[in-house]
Amino acid sequence: MSTDRVEQILNHLKLHNLVTVEELVAVTGASPSTIRRELSKLTKKGTISRVHGGATLNRYIPIQTPVTEKAVTKHQDKALIGKKAASLIKEGDCIILDAGTTTMEIARNIPNIPLTVFTPDLNIALFLSELSEVNVVVTGGHVDKTTKSCSGDDTKQYFERINPNLVFLACNAWIDESPGVSTPNYSKVIIKKSLLKRHAKKVLVVDSSKYGATSLYKICDIDDLDMVITDKGLPEEVSESLKKRGVIMIRV
Repeated sequence: MSTDRVEQILNHLKLHNLVTVEELVAVTGASPSTIRRELSKLTKKGTISRVHGGATLNRYIPIQTPVTEKAVTKHQDKALIGKKAASLIKEGDCIILDAGTTTMEIARNIPNIPLTVFTPDLNIALFLSELSEVNVVVTGGHVDKTTKSCSGDDTKQYFERINPNLVFLACNAWIDESPGVSTPNYSKVIIKKSLLKRHAKKVLVVDSSKYGATSLYKICDIDDLDMVITDKGLPEEVSESLKKRGVIMIRV
C-alpha cells in the first residue's frame, strides 16, 4: 500500500466526508482496481466504511451541537432541502415538523395557506405564528436549552394522540446500511420514534455531511422511511440503494 496514496485518499475523505472511487482515481492517478484494494485495506483497519460506489470515514457523533452552531453549517444545502420539502405540503395538510435547523428551512418556505403544523421546535413555532392561515401547535414538554425544543413524556404522549398525513424528520447521522438513522440524545430519540409510529408519509430531511456517520441511539432503519431529501453532495449510487429498499431519494 503506497503511503502517499493512502494519505491522499484520507485527506480527500476528510475534506469531502464521502467520496467515490472515480473521484479518488482522479485525485491519486491510480487505477480503479488499485483504489478498491486500498479502500478494502482501510476498511479492514476500521478507518473507513465502504458505501455504494465509494467510501466514507468512520465517524461517530457523540454530542448534541447547539442550534446556533448548527444553523450556520451547510446553510445553503439546508435551504435547498427545505424548499424542496415544503413543496410537498398542500392546503389542508396536517404535518409534523421535527426539531432542527433543516426543518426550520422547511418552515421558512411554507406558504400562508390553511394547514396545521405540530412541532416541538420553539423557533419553528414562533416563525410560523406570523402566518395568519397556518394553525401552529407546540407539543409542550421539557424545553431543551441546547436545541430550543420540547422533549420528555408530555411531548411523546402528545404525538401519540395525533394523526398527521406528513412527517418531516431530522437527524444527526444516517447511513443506508445498519444502524440507519441515529442521534446522540436519548430524550430526542424517544420523540423521533413516536413520530415514526404515525400512519403518515415519513420524509427524512438531511444534508449529505451527515451521511456515513453513526450516533449513540438508533431512530429507525432507512426502510422505515418513505423519502429522503438531501443535497447533491451525496452520490447517486446511494439513491439506487434506497430505491431497492422502497425509499425515494431526492437530491437538490
